[in-house]
Amino acid sequence: MDERSHPSPVGIRRPSLVGIVNITTDSFSDGSRFLTARAAVTHARRLRSDGADVIELGPAASHPGARRVTADEETGRLADVIDQLVAEGVPVSVDSFQPATQRFAAARGALYLNDIQGFAEPAAYEELAASGCRLVVMHSVQRRGPATEVRTDPTEVCRGIEEFFAERLGALEAAGVRRDRLVIDPGLGHFLGSGPEPSLRTLAHLERLKARFDVPVLVSPSRKSFLRTLTGSALPEIGPATLAAELYAARSGADYIRTHDVAALRDALTVFEALELAKEGGW
Repeated sequence: MDERSHPSPVGIRRPSLVGIVNITTDSFSDGSRFLTARAAVTHARRLRSDGADVIELGPAASHPGARRVTADEETGRLADVIDQLVAEGVPVSVDSFQPATQRFAAARGALYLNDIQGFAEPAAYEELAASGCRLVVMHSVQRRGPATEVRTDPTEVCRGIEEFFAERLGALEAAGVRRDRLVIDPGLGHFLGSGPEPSLRTLAHLERLKARFDVPVLVSPSRKSFLRTLTGSALPEIGPATLAAELYAARSGADYIRTHDVAALRDALTVFEALELAKEGGW
């Protein structure tokens, strides 16, 4: 797999950076900005030059109130973009919970499939096992469909995360998906609840999640609602809060961080690593 290797100084292991390209009309962050193939490919190339190891293409929004998009619409948005990026040797992930879109993406050369429903359709497991793609199995309290506005109890959410992954990883492995192809994402923001507490608790105990399941972990705090609620910042000013959460996740052992601002996270990790290495030199 064409992913870049990174040094691993004491105190932090640099995660793989997943750059987000939303090919949608109604993304909460950048809806319609990259809807054309030309704009999406240009942005993907920029993220790649900024240090993204993987480019993730999102053909439909998943925030509360997002418009439902058919699989035909998703594949229509993806086709020219994925073809160009794969031809250029860019590792591509596709974010969709629709089996038809996942099938299309795998056939066009995607290396990762990211499913906010955590691959909820057992009928698709045989195809997934044969695809060779790495599967990002995401947890959400909704279980089906996009995020919603719902109040949740942090302790119950954390318990539910562990129960969900125990069941879903077991089902995928039983269907022939090798464990070394599985990545887990506990979900953050509205996927865990409308308040910030479940997201904070989940990030704070990321190491427990890694130890429990012994598979790579992906997190995506980038511009999420819980950070805006916690800080009172509007979306255009949420960059510093995002970066703080991302650095905390990296420090806690996240293997992948999915982000809108790859350059900022790359630079922050570079400084963090340099400081950690400076410790080795003594006083």
